[in-house]
Amino acid sequence: MTTTLIVLAHPDPRSFNGAWADATEQAALDQGDTVLRSNLCKMGFDPVESAAHYPLWSQADAFDPLKAQEQAAAGSGFPADVQGEIEKLRQADRVIFHFPIWWFAPPAVLKGWFDRVLAHGALHTVDRRFDRGLFKGKTAQFCVTAGAGETECGFDGKEGNLEMLLWPTAYTLRYLGFTILKPKAVFGVHGYFEGQARVDLETRLQSVLRDQGPFLKTLDTRPEVAFNKDTDFDAGGKLRADSPSVSHFIRHTK
Repeated sequence: MTTTLIVLAHPDPRSFNGAWADATEQAALDQGDTVLRSNLCKMGFDPVESAAHYPLWSQADAFDPLKAQEQAAAGSGFPADVQGEIEKLRQADRVIFHFPIWWFAPPAVLKGWFDRVLAHGALHTVDRRFDRGLFKGKTAQFCVTAGAGETECGFDGKEGNLEMLLWPTAYTLRYLGFTILKPKAVFGVHGYFEGQARVDLETRLQSVLRDQGPFLKTLDTRPEVAFNKDTDFDAGGKLRADSPSVSHFIRHTK
C-alpha cells in the first residue's frame, strides 16, 4: 500500500490550493493509499528555526542550526511539531506539495518547514545525501498555482520560467534523495477576474479538481526533473568537463 503525504502551504483552506489539496486526498484515498496531511498554516507551524526550539543548546554559543539538529537527532530530541513531520516524511512513499507562487517562490512557511524539518542527522548526513540520500526511492510532486498566465511563466516569459523558480525547492528535496516529478501548474489564478472571465476561471479550476484523480493514477509515469549525478562532479564539487549540464543553475560557462 502506498503512503501519500500531502503538504499544503496556504493560509486559507477555502482557497483553490486548499480545495486542490483536498481533491488530492480524496483521489489518493479512492485508489487505496494511506494518506497523511500537513496543513502548515492551519497547524500553526513555526517556520523560524532558532535556539528557542532546543532547550539543551548552550545560550552562550551562537546558534548553529546544523549542530543543534544533529544533537537532537543523536538523542536530545526534536520539538514535537518537527518530530511529527519527520515521522510523516519517513512513512511517506511520495509527497505532494500544494502551494501558490508568491514573489517568485513558494510561501515562506514552506521554506521554514524545510529549514526545521529536513533536519541534519535525522533526514540527511554528510555521507547520505544526493544519490545516496536517505529518501532514495521516494517521489515528490509539486502542484502549484501562479497568478500570471502560462506564457508569462514560460522559458521566455516576463515573469520568469516557473520550472526555474521551483528549482531551488526541487533541489532541496533532491539533496535528501527524492525523485522530483515535473510540476503540475495552474496559471492565471487570482481574484481580479470579473463577469464572464470569473465564470471561466471557476470552470477551469473545477476541471482541475475533477481531473486530480486521473492525474494521480499517472504519477508513476510522469517525467522527472533532471539533475546531475554525484559522479558528474570532481572531488572539489565542480562539474566535470566531460559531464553534461542539465540545469542553468549548474553549468560549464558563466
